[in-house]
Amino acid sequence: MNAINIVVAEDEAVVARRLARQIMETLGPKTAVTIAGSVSEAIAAVSQSRPDILVLDLNLEGRDGFELLRDPVLGRCPTIVVSAHTDRALEAYELGIRDFVPKPFGRDRLALALHRAFENAPRRLERLAARDANQTRYVAIDDILYVRADGARSEIILPENRVIRDDRMLDRIQALLPSHFERVHRSFLVDVRKVECLSAQEGSRYAVMLRDGTTLPVGRTRVASLRARLG
Repeated sequence: MNAINIVVAEDEAVVARRLARQIMETLGPKTAVTIAGSVSEAIAAVSQSRPDILVLDLNLEGRDGFELLRDPVLGRCPTIVVSAHTDRALEAYELGIRDFVPKPFGRDRLALALHRAFENAPRRLERLAARDANQTRYVAIDDILYVRADGARSEIILPENRVIRDDRMLDRIQALLPSHFERVHRSFLVDVRKVECLSAQEGSRYAVMLRDGTTLPVGRTRVASLRARLG
């Protein structure tokens, strides 16, 4: 995977460094982050490096960050706005941003915004940052067979029964994964591309069998949606 290029347009040095750190923790060590502290620096950085994502504050040394969004060339860059000016969120969405993250922000909310930005971008995000205690492991999204709930945590299941644990609940993992991951049960999230078949079981129950032979339960309320996706 080639390096991911991110521009952070933020004039508060402490916030800019925090954004850069959390972006690299989410996207992995092959992430290059350029910090721009003003509108002019941001314009130069976006023009020169053509980033995958622009992370933009709306107040850059007294100038309006919307100048970048309204530029006919720079405005094409997938953009996440991180700002305390939540009253301007609608205006930002109307200009085509991918997400609006209110300040103060948490790591999970920023991670969700990054994944959303890549979801519909020409270059899709290829890895998920799985967090277990103080350790972060980067898992290829295409390797994930399914994710199962483990109390308030989750377990990411890979081929050959490899298990990667994550401190987050299943709902949060689902929000970070692409749309081809379907919630088939309150405790299971499955990559529908790896489903071999959906079958009825005894007692009006249903199950999916994956291509590797794994069988997982399907909640009754989720059968119709899954059947529609599987065609």
